[in-house]
Amino acid sequence: MIRVDRVALRGLKARGHHGVFPKEREEGQTFIVDLVLSLDTRPAAASDDLTKTVHYGIVAEEVVGIVQGEPVDLIETLAERIARNCLQHDAVREVEVTVHKPDAPITVPFDDVTITITRSRV
Repeated sequence: MIRVDRVALRGLKARGHHGVFPKEREEGQTFIVDLVLSLDTRPAAASDDLTKTVHYGIVAEEVVGIVQGEPVDLIETLAERIARNCLQHDAVREVEVTVHKPDAPITVPFDDVTITITRSRV
């Protein structure tokens, strides 16, 4: 069994218009995304070749584009879209996605709302 390596991107921030309430859709809010991409980095390390790993700068731009893109009601849906996108990169075998919604419309004091999902190639 081949062990996998991990590339992590933490704290990707973007403004999106996701949520079930009209105010969330109209005004938008900041979402924060953390990613852990699982892949075998040995081919890239051996050849020093970016094309044999995942270009995390491109992944970051894509994730921000998804958050800024078409609104959805649930952060579960947003996390799923992000995971699907990450798995389109050939080197990525598994991804853990955490979506933070620190400005969620909750009526009691809180620090953050998150969902974390893990998806892998089947």
